[in-house]
Amino acid sequence: MTTPLHLALAGELRQRIREGHIAVGESLPSEAQLCQEFSVSRGPIRQALAALRDEGLIGGGKGKRPVVLDAVPSQPFESFLSFTRRAEITGHVPGQRLQEIALRRPDPTIAAALQLDPDALAVQLLRLRLLDGRPAMLERMTYREEIGRPLLGADLDAGSIYAYLTEQGVDLHAARHTFDAVAADPTDARLLEVAEESPLLRERRVTTDSVGTPLECSEDRYRPDVATVTVSNTRSSRADLTRTGSAWTGEFAPSSAAEVAGA
Repeated sequence: MTTPLHLALAGELRQRIREGHIAVGESLPSEAQLCQEFSVSRGPIRQALAALRDEGLIGGGKGKRPVVLDAVPSQPFESFLSFTRRAEITGHVPGQRLQEIALRRPDPTIAAALQLDPDALAVQLLRLRLLDGRPAMLERMTYREEIGRPLLGADLDAGSIYAYLTEQGVDLHAARHTFDAVAADPTDARLLEVAEESPLLRERRVTTDSVGTPLECSEDRYRPDVATVTVSNTRSSRADLTRTGSAWTGEFAPSSAAEVAGA
């Protein structure tokens, strides 16, 4: 499937911004210059620039040359849940290696988060995520049994679990994310190729359906050279609206962000 021209152009400009070839505060080339460089008409160029504006990467317009506002593009809710999509958006190659998956009784804390009875079973998995072939993040994921059972027979090295569950009709509607730091345990150290007790960025997530039933309780641990967290707040007429972002940095990590309203 051929990538639409304006998306390819947006990807090229996004990459230049991410790599610092066009720094924050600098102007992009004019539309005329971009048309000449890429040998295209103004239509695709304007569509590409509009996409970068929607991501919060550039500002300007109305006759003014676009200016780089940020090197961290925002992403929709779907991309925030999907490591695979976040990597792809920013031009990196995602990968994964399933370490284990089982149907078992979760510990009391996870059972409580999923609103499960103490004897209820859940599907739990451990999966290593890769960026450009290098260890980046370790997932510990727990799903209610009725949600996670299809995963037992799926190829979880093929891509995004979020995308797979969505294709199965699972209603992944909202998520609450908590970020903190944690010391690497022996499993983290072995799979992420870091020293034991070294600091990792931890993301704990509870995902719910559209009526508020918790479906997933997960804990992701990132190498500190792969991920940082950026939080931005926007004034709104809704007092409870907070916009939160997760930004990737580092030598081989995607510089991307996700925004979740009300998370």
